Amino acid sequence: MNQFSFDNLKDKVCVITGGGGVIGNAIAKCLSAVGVKIAVIDLLKDAADKTAKTLFDETGAQAIGVQASVLDKESLLKAKKEINSALGKIDILINCAGGNSPLATTQYEFIEKDNLNELEKTFFGLDVEGFRKVFDLNFLGTLLPTMAFTTDMIEKGGGSVLNISSMNSFRPLTKIPAYSAAKASINNFTEWLAVHLAKVNIRVNALAPGFFLTNQNRFLLIDEKTGNLTARGNKILTATPMGKFGEPEDLQGAVLYLLSDLSKFVTGVVIPIDGGFNVYSGV
Repeated sequence: MNQFSFDNLKDKVCVITGGGGVIGNAIAKCLSAVGVKIAVIDLLKDAADKTAKTLFDETGAQAIGVQASVLDKESLLKAKKEINSALGKIDILINCAGGNSPLATTQYEFIEKDNLNELEKTFFGLDVEGFRKVFDLNFLGTLLPTMAFTTDMIEKGGGSVLNISSMNSFRPLTKIPAYSAAKASINNFTEWLAVHLAKVNIRVNALAPGFFLTNQNRFLLIDEKTGNLTARGNKILTATPMGKFGEPEDLQGAVLYLLSDLSKFVTGVVIPIDGGFNVYSGV
């Protein structure tokens, strides 16, 4: 076997939560292309099945769609039985489910003298249930699948977990406190779990995507009426040295690296995929 290839991933069984989404779909494609068996988990069975069919049609890889809620451990354990029966024991878990909500987003970036009479559009007007929903989806939606699916890795004597964090985890962005806080918790959890599982040969790492246009953030970056960039979208591109939004496919190289034996001594890292946003001071 070529030590500088991804051959060691062939026939491994990978579970990817949120696999019906744009980013999950792109990640699943690069893994199926190197022979990984994929279980696509999504809250919507149709979305999971659609991604699984696309993977098979484009790569010939074995793939199944499985319905489960990342916030319901019993649902996940039921999904695990289905995956084990169809594909075998799990080697890889990718926690891709997550997202933001307008209910946990402020309308103003700053509280200023001019908007003191509209505090409902600031931090003080945030919907608590919306905040809880975002935090639960991102943090508990990573914690619970990890509890459910990594037991196979312990039995097999090794495996890999890849969490999907965000640039918000390093540099909290204005308007989205719930999402920023939740993704920061993913980084800390990644580091903690990497230590906890190191002795049983399970590696835990994360990717921190910068600004990718997705269904969750499109309303913040693109004006729905004109189709042009919003003021926020323009600010982001100005602060991104590469001057563009990321494409989901931009994550694929780092995914293959972190899940293959090329990174077999790498655990507990969070890699930014952001076009230089995190390292740019603006001057």
